[in-house]
Amino acid sequence: MLEIVGLDATAEAVYGVLVDRSPCTVDVLVRCSGSDPGTVSRALRALEERGLVVHSADDPALLTVPPPDMALEVLLLEQQERIKRARLFSDRLAERYRRAASSRSPAELVEVVSGRKDVARRIEQILRSTTEEVRFIDKRPYVVAPEDLAGVEAEMLRRGVPYRGLYDPEGLSTRDIQGRLEPTITQSEQARVLPAAPIKLILADDRLAVLPLRSSATAVESVMIVHAPALLEALSVLFEALWRSALPLPAPGAPASTTPADAPTTEDRRLIALLTAGLPDRIIARQLGLSYRTFQRRIGSLLDRLGVRTRFQAGLQAAFRGLVPAPEPQSSLEPTGQPPRPDSGPPHGHLR
Repeated sequence: MLEIVGLDATAEAVYGVLVDRSPCTVDVLVRCSGSDPGTVSRALRALEERGLVVHSADDPALLTVPPPDMALEVLLLEQQERIKRARLFSDRLAERYRRAASSRSPAELVEVVSGRKDVARRIEQILRSTTEEVRFIDKRPYVVAPEDLAGVEAEMLRRGVPYRGLYDPEGLSTRDIQGRLEPTITQSEQARVLPAAPIKLILADDRLAVLPLRSSATAVESVMIVHAPALLEALSVLFEALWRSALPLPAPGAPASTTPADAPTTEDRRLIALLTAGLPDRIIARQLGLSYRTFQRRIGSLLDRLGVRTRFQAGLQAAFRGLVPAPEPQSSLEPTGQPPRPDSGPPHGHLR
């Protein structure tokens, strides 16, 4: 926990003993910490250098600690100042990089990465360095298994970086929607479904794009990382146009715009979400952990509760009741302007 101020686990353990037993002697520290005298001595030197341990004025053999909140606050503020200076330096380097990039030949504005391990490392690096928004189009085949990047996404969402994802139905049919995708939507990923995704894509802020260079039916062999501003703008416009036409995939617990007495259950909402995603019946049954026969009964029960006879009517009723969020209205794109962004708050973005 205190690695950020340069203390290893042993020093942290010794410090914890001191906090509980201050003032105390070195012998007490050795006995209570379970470490040998040499290890305790090294830990004490580290603690003293940081002002976390002092010798008692009345008896130098006694060790005591200043109030930890005050002593550690000083160290943490110093660390924050170092990070701030490092970020300013990083910004200056980035600006120098951009100036140098403007004079490069067009071929240097596209980076090619090959090999599964190198591609996976580069994608994770790009995602972790994003500060404003991750946008992605999820489509098979995957370079990196989606679950391998789930931890990165969860971390970025906790940091407040929005994620917006467009999913291809074929890819959704192979995913654990209930166990993997729904939790990220609950965390605030915004997810929508396309009838058919035209391309795999990651957009990191407005500075980088990642898309396949060569791929087979089962694997992506290499990717392009695009730095070129004009191409980035075109890919951004493509994403936003697809986003406006895609159908939102809500979390199963998302509130409806109205709440009638016969409102569908959470399981009904999950079923409606998978139906509107365009997945085949047997795939939906598998995602819900149901036999096909039980799935058919669930569909019939849902139609009854909605008071309709056909799936088309059920879709209309789901929309009328706010169970299926409507896509954004179509609007023309200004060729020289920035495409509009949703106003909603932070929302899985991988070339997976």
